[in-house]
This record gives sequence, structure tokens and C-alpha cells, in this order.
Amino acid sequence: MPVLGSLLDQAMEDCHIRDKTTVPDGYGGVITKYVDGAPIKAAFAFDMSTQGRIANVQGATDTCTITTRKSVVLQSGDVIRRDKDGMIFLITTNGGDYMTPESADLNSRAVKAKVWKEPVKGGANG
Repeated sequence: MPVLGSLLDQAMEDCHIRDKTTVPDGYGGVITKYVDGAPIKAAFAFDMSTQGRIANVQGATDTCTITTRKSVVLQSGDVIRRDKDGMIFLITTNGGDYMTPESADLNSRAVKAKVWKEPVKGGANG
């Protein structure tokens, strides 16, 4: 296996895709919740550029590139949770757009994402 492949493997962390679901709120309505779906492995590279750091200081949300294996196709609007710290990421690009060619030894696909807080919608108070 190429060195880059093993470095990518070492950078990959346990994560779960978060599935959007609804449950009854007890008052005839529904509450939207996110629950753990399929487990995946992903590597995270946060935007450490000068522009990114300035934006963070000014209150912008942290952004990053998330790299997975080609078999994991994340789409804009998907949500994942990094298991080690519970950090939630909202995917902002489509995984079909950025992947290594079939002939490449490196098996990866990349998406952009932002750190996100899952909303809870619905219910008697929502």
C-alpha cells in the first residue's frame, strides 16, 4: 500500500452518519431528531488559512474538508458525528464531485463541511 494510503488510514476516525427522523411529541405533533445511522471512517482537515481564522474570530462557523473512502458518498445536507468528541458536521458539497480516479492507488473521496448543531424542531414548545 502506498505511504499516502497508510497516512490517510492513520488519520481516519470513527464516525456515524446521522439520520433525520421524526417522533411523536405527545401532543399530536412531531419532533425532528437525528439518530446514529451507519458507522463510517473519516479524516478531518480544518481550514487553518488566514482567511479561515479571521472568519472564525468574527463569528463564522469552523469549516473543514472531510475525506472518506470512495465507497462512502456523502451529499450536501448530510450530517455526520465524530465519535471521539461528539462534534457534528453538516456536509456542504457533494461527494460525487471530488474523488480519486479509479486507476489511483489512493482510495478517497472528499467533501466540505461546517461544524453544526443539530436543531430540534416541533413539539409543544417548538
